[in-house]
Parts: sequence; structure tokens; C-alpha cells
Amino acid sequence: MTDDLLARAEALDAADPLAPLRARFVTPDGHDVISYLDGNSLGRPLEATARLMESFVREQWAGRLIRGWTDGWLEWPQVLGDRLGAVALGAGPGQVVIADSTTVLLYKLARAAVDAQPGRRRVVLDTDNFPTDRYVLEGIAAERGLELVWIETDPATGIHPGQVAAAVGGDTALVLFSHVAYRSGWLADAAEINRIAHAAGALTMWDLSHSVGSVPVELDAWHADLAVGCTYKYLNGGPGAPAFAYLRRDLQDRLRQPIWGWMGHRASFHMGPGFEPAPGARALLSGTPPILAMVPLHANLDLLADAGIAAVRAKSVQLTGYVLELADRWLAPLGVEVVSPREAHRRGGHVTLCRPGFEQLLDALWGQGVIPDYRRPDGIRIGPAPLSTSFAEVYRGLSVLRSLLEKQR
Repeated sequence: MTDDLLARAEALDAADPLAPLRARFVTPDGHDVISYLDGNSLGRPLEATARLMESFVREQWAGRLIRGWTDGWLEWPQVLGDRLGAVALGAGPGQVVIADSTTVLLYKLARAAVDAQPGRRRVVLDTDNFPTDRYVLEGIAAERGLELVWIETDPATGIHPGQVAAAVGGDTALVLFSHVAYRSGWLADAAEINRIAHAAGALTMWDLSHSVGSVPVELDAWHADLAVGCTYKYLNGGPGAPAFAYLRRDLQDRLRQPIWGWMGHRASFHMGPGFEPAPGARALLSGTPPILAMVPLHANLDLLADAGIAAVRAKSVQLTGYVLELADRWLAPLGVEVVSPREAHRRGGHVTLCRPGFEQLLDALWGQGVIPDYRRPDGIRIGPAPLSTSFAEVYRGLSVLRSLLEKQR
């Protein structure tokens, strides 16, 4: 039984068109990791990133100093935003910027959205969305005297269009959901939810943190209004890498974000009295762009462009499908339950396994070089990154987990 699953992993690796790209990632000497299964939390670094960072410090930063701002740094939020939009978001130019953290951009866009909908006092969200999304909207509701309408979602699945249809109405200003649920990996029907919300006159906002770089996103085709997401998961931007924001072109003159800073001014270096927003999505900026933290995105967008998001998605479906095979054969008899969608078209890039007592295994897993992600109360997320994870690596990781469960039993 074990041998046929290993043979399957080896066959899948041999047929994987993305396999050569794994060599582009940094593998440190003497590393102790045999199976990294947390690419949905923090991606691995690229060799090109290491080279670009050193080159930037030695040549652009040290060599050009303050002249770097006029060499192009000031345009990076929009230049990289446009490239990200084209490579991974299905967004035309002039609608995406790189700036701030996901939390800050969530606040900026959500506040702008509700302020642009006077007379509409309700915001719709779900109970199992990522904590930041919920906390930010709770804060905005307190600031603006709004009512939050909570949709109860099953942690094993996620938001359904029918639930949205039952929750929105003529007093709904905004709906906010995650495209891929952080806990279960449920892949929402974004286009249909947008249609339902728009029919009620509401604006829509999507958190793409667990989607971007893993599953195809088509913001323009979906008629999405607003979106945010991080760049340190499947985009391998590094710890604390800046986030991105999408503001649909025809809304850019209507929505005004609340944190007015000099970089969002139409003439930043005139430094005159009064705030006048820059045209387009640049008005979403506030403070000085995090230039050093943006450097890795150059390399990672090159990699994603080379691979193509369709090929990334195809491998992701195979990887998570293989996780399900191993879970059913090895782990289900040991009391492990799969709490992620089994239908590939409804599954994002990770699979969540649940069993009481999983938390007690984390130290042992890490000690043996297996790194998954843990989510309370009893879930382990298996998040293989299609560009850096092999099928054999998944086999090794879940083999260790099985052995630990057998010993625990």
C-alpha cells in the first residue's frame, strides 16, 4: 500500500511540467526540512530574490541613494501593481497598487466603500472569515454607526451565493468575503456573489490572500469592485511583504480612502496646503512606499509569469488531490477527518485535516523536519505550494504524520 502511493508521487513528479522551477528556490546548506507544507502561510525564497536584494542594496540603494526615487522607485507601487494585475489578478492596468499591509488596505477600501454608499447602513460578512477582515469591519461599524449582518458559514466549507442573496438588500452598503476560505480552503463563486450583491446595489470586496498565485483570479471579468491580498504566501514576497489593493477603474473617482498621506496626493513633492487625491488607484497610497520590501516581487512575478497561472492551478489541484488520497488511505483510519471540499472546482490550494490532539504533535512534526500549519481548535492545514513543492515532499510529510499518530494511538 505504501509503495504504490510513493510510486504515484514519483510518477506525478516525473510528469510535472513545473518541476524544473523548484531549482529556482533557495535550499540552504544543512537545512533540516524534509517537507514544507505551509506555503499557504509563507512562501519559500527564490535564488533570484537573494541576488536582487544584494544588488539593490549595493547598487541602487548605496549607489544611487536618494536619486533612486526619481530613477523609478516612486512608480513601483503602480508598476508592480499593474504587473501583478496582469499575471495573477485578471485586472487591467491602473487598478492595482502595492502598499501597506493587508489590514491597512482592508480598512482603507472598506471605509471608502461604506462612505460612498450614504443611506445604506448594513455591511454583510461571514462568521468564519479571517480575523483581520472581521475585526476591521467591526471597527468601521463602530466608527460609522453601521450594522454588521453576519452570515453563519460552515467552517468545513464557506460562503454560498444563496446565503448572500438572503442577507443583502436595499440597505446593504458592502459585502466582504474571502475568495478562498483560510480555514477550509473553500473556493467561493465570486462572480455569482458579485452579481447578487450588485443587484441589491451593494459594493463587493474580496480578500485574495489565499488565492493570489494559487488559483486563477479574474477581477475584471467578475465585475469585482474592491480586493486586497498579501504577497508573502504563494507570491513568495517574504515575511511582512507589502499587500496589494484593487479598485475598479469606474469607482476611482467615487471612492476616497480615509488615510490621506503625501504619497496619495496629486503632487506629492509640492507639499502644499490641503489634500488633493492623485488620479486613479495611486490615491490609495498614504506614506512612503516600502521599496526594499517590494524587491522580491520583481523575481516572483517573473517566476509566476514563466509558469502561468493555469499550470499552477492544474498542479495545485493534483497536489491537494494527492493529499486527499494519502489522508483517506493513511490518516482516516487513525481518526483524522478531512474538512475541505473534495470537489476540485470548489477547493483552493490547501487541505485541512482535523483530529483532537493535533496540537500535541506540532513539536514532534517540526523536530522531524515536517512543517504544516495549525489552526485551532484541532486543524492542521496542508498547504503545498505548486511552484516549490514536489509530490514526494507531500508523501514524506504525511508519512511522518501517520507514524506519529500511530505512536500516539
